[in-house]
Amino acid sequence: MLATTKIIHSIPVDEQTGAISVPIYQTSTFVQEAPGVNKGFDYSRTNNPTRKALEDLVASLENGYAGFAFGSGLAAIDCVIKLLSAGDEILAVSNLYGGTFRLFDKIFKKFGITVNYTDTTDWVNVVEAITDKTKMVWLETPTNPCLQISDIEAIGKIAHQYGAYLVVDNTFASPVLQKPIDFGADIVVHSATKYIAGHSDVIAGLVIVNSPELAKEVKFIQNACGGILGPFDSWLTIRGIETISLRMDRISDTALKLAQYLEQHDLVDVIHYPGLSSHPNHHIACKQQKKFGGIISFSLKQDRLNEALDFVGATQLFKLAESLGGVKSLIAHAASMTHKTIPRAIRHQIGVQDSLIRLSVGIEDAEDLIEDLEQAFEKVQKNGRLKSFSLKASLAKV
Repeated sequence: MLATTKIIHSIPVDEQTGAISVPIYQTSTFVQEAPGVNKGFDYSRTNNPTRKALEDLVASLENGYAGFAFGSGLAAIDCVIKLLSAGDEILAVSNLYGGTFRLFDKIFKKFGITVNYTDTTDWVNVVEAITDKTKMVWLETPTNPCLQISDIEAIGKIAHQYGAYLVVDNTFASPVLQKPIDFGADIVVHSATKYIAGHSDVIAGLVIVNSPELAKEVKFIQNACGGILGPFDSWLTIRGIETISLRMDRISDTALKLAQYLEQHDLVDVIHYPGLSSHPNHHIACKQQKKFGGIISFSLKQDRLNEALDFVGATQLFKLAESLGGVKSLIAHAASMTHKTIPRAIRHQIGVQDSLIRLSVGIEDAEDLIEDLEQAFEKVQKNGRLKSFSLKASLAKV
């Protein structure tokens, strides 16, 4: 069965009524036939039919053993880190989403979990950095926001030699374009807010595991800590999944055209997009991914913060907003938005320049999006200087 057909027909028809749309079981509790005797559901924090339909669906999408749905992507990540104990270490990709960095550095550090960072784009760095205390190797591939690519299969083998789990944040690729478990990952996490739900109308997170042992542990934490996804948001996420193949094909094809346009632009210094042959790990992306997704990031010549801030305010179709992965194109300035919590020196070290701009390509026509970028470049060239000096000063202090 081909991928799109499998997705559509993995969404169950309601056995009781024949409803082709999964029902929203908006209930907190379930009547029991006798104490401890029920139909598989007793309390919606523990299990809910709508959430279970979503969890089974995403497990199927990722070729995993079991799936679990949470109230946000960070709630999903929080659950995975709770598999560890004080004294354990995580070896993480250095070019990391700012929210994950904040969770590692400001929350779990206090509980004795150490996170070490390395450039995972070369698996040799993982060999050099991993230790006997490493219990998890944490990848994003592609990374946020510099679209770095890591070899899941090679790094998985290294992690397993040390008895560590390989965790892959697959948010940017989506399970349509990349299936990390097929390449040796033990755990996959998603901010389902992004491509999986796909319409900028829900906050959700997912964890998919590859074994019954991990499933038992994650289920316990999910139920004990309670950061579950509600029935209505589960239904919205299922509805988004119905069109994910169509959306990801369209978005990926459009993003490649935009990346090729930006690569040739005189004002662009560095462009990050794994679909370009100039990308340093393009060959690995080709091995792991069906297509290359809808996120592009680029920095301007001479790393001009002023012009970058002018640019993100000058687009018309690209809306200035946090988040990504919806049907409408979005634009963000990493240093002042998505990665502001990371100190400036560390941002520069991991490739997040002051002028780095991140695009989330939607389903609009490529020609219209290119025209929008072109008019923004023209406005930046005409303006010359930034009006908001206070933001520039504040960024220098972060």
